[in-house]
Amino acid sequence: MSEENLDRVRRGLDAYNRGDFDAVMEHIHPEIELVLAGGQTALKGAAQFRAWMEPDAFESQVSEPLEFRVIGNKILVRLRTHIRGAGSGMEAEFPSWAVWTIDEDGLTTRIEIYLGHQEAEALAAVGLAD
Repeated sequence: MSEENLDRVRRGLDAYNRGDFDAVMEHIHPEIELVLAGGQTALKGAAQFRAWMEPDAFESQVSEPLEFRVIGNKILVRLRTHIRGAGSGMEAEFPSWAVWTIDEDGLTTRIEIYLGHQEAEALAAVGLAD
């Protein structure tokens, strides 16, 4: 099951980067929880998650996966994200981490996003604390 879950996460990230948000939603649990970086309020439910993916302040956002670690039903992903501002055209690139939790049906129930400097927190979220 771990290899199948990893494949789902890879396909989900690829679909997200292509802007194919309907494909991303194929393996999203109806009551998904998205825990955003920086202490922002978590988003709950497939509708809020789907709306979050839609471009708003950013004309484009691509998250390149650099590393995957599978720990039970969780997948830790180290990412490099490139964004371009809508209107301003300003570009930025930054590292981040994401922890995906997958249920027994292969649906993503939770995604936690951590900023690049929060590696320790991301590792702790999958039980790999120092």
